Amino acid sequence: MPSQMIDVHSHIYPPTYLSLLRSRIEVPYLLDPSDGSLPRLIILPSDDNPALPPNQRGRPVDASYSSTSEKLKFMDAHNIRTSVVSLANPWLDFLSPSEGNDWAQRVNDELERISQSSGGRLYAFGTLPLSAPSSTVVDEIHRMNRLPHIKGVIIGTSGLGQGLDDAALDPIHHALQETRTLIFLHPHYGLPSSVFGPRADEYGHVLPLSLGFPMETTIAFTRMFLSGVFDRFPHLKVLIAHAGGSVPFLQGRINSCVDHERCYYTADGSQIGGPKRSLQEVLETNVWLDAVVYSETGVSAAVEVVGKERVLFGTDHPFFPPLEAQAKGWKSVSTNVDAVRGAFGVNEQAVDGVLGRNAASLLGLPID
Repeated sequence: MPSQMIDVHSHIYPPTYLSLLRSRIEVPYLLDPSDGSLPRLIILPSDDNPALPPNQRGRPVDASYSSTSEKLKFMDAHNIRTSVVSLANPWLDFLSPSEGNDWAQRVNDELERISQSSGGRLYAFGTLPLSAPSSTVVDEIHRMNRLPHIKGVIIGTSGLGQGLDDAALDPIHHALQETRTLIFLHPHYGLPSSVFGPRADEYGHVLPLSLGFPMETTIAFTRMFLSGVFDRFPHLKVLIAHAGGSVPFLQGRINSCVDHERCYYTADGSQIGGPKRSLQEVLETNVWLDAVVYSETGVSAAVEVVGKERVLFGTDHPFFPPLEAQAKGWKSVSTNVDAVRGAFGVNEQAVDGVLGRNAASLLGLPID
């Protein structure tokens, strides 16, 4: 592996955020089993199954989820020079309007402190108080933009509660464009559980993570495109998690459906014109994709739709750890590295770009 790898998809639950989850008794919350075993992270309704004993609900949370030293050890073990850490889902979406801004400032300030004390190894994507009034969110965007180690903002697909095609997001999109703040679009809510059928619990997290998350992301981004977000904000920058969900594979079908749709209507029945810019133009000028897709085919599809300079390496740490106790490395990491190498073959310049230089260029990160 090259020594200049940059990981743009690396999560953390800083201690401030864990204290917030530990104070709650409804999803999302942190459960401390009475048997003294590891805390359990309950972030999805399906995690909160009363039929299971507390020490089997959700997922166990060890030090890798919150410890900076554990993050750096992981990076050293996998030859990663720099990580851009972000608060993992569900962020602050669940807070009341009066609580959101205070917690956003606490979390963003802690992410800045963590990054500042890392010896140049860590940077961060901040988080927004999207349950607060839009003017408050805008203020936090401008405040966060003054924190030197914050390189963008992670958001989920719900926006202010009505999705990312909600016109009420326009002041926020304006502020993000004005400050040249990158949006890292990441899923959390998935698809309705009924989609996966009555036996879904037998398959653990496989269906919601492998299929629900990518489709959630695909739908959210497509709604942004169809509603004209990129027409109104032509310089908005969006990094889409998990190689864009299904966007690389479905962009032709989306284009065809847009081309053949006779009319677009607003909620009150007024006719509108649909998106003015083509999807391909938006993908090539506004969008970057991470390479957290675990296959050469997925990396190649991502490159095909956005270009090789717009695909960035990621690990999704601390999620998807090895199941073997004595594993020497994380299969989830090596699979992604191998996929990038396999997609480009002997083109070492393109490989180096995806594994580090593209992120350095986009985010203004140091690289040798």
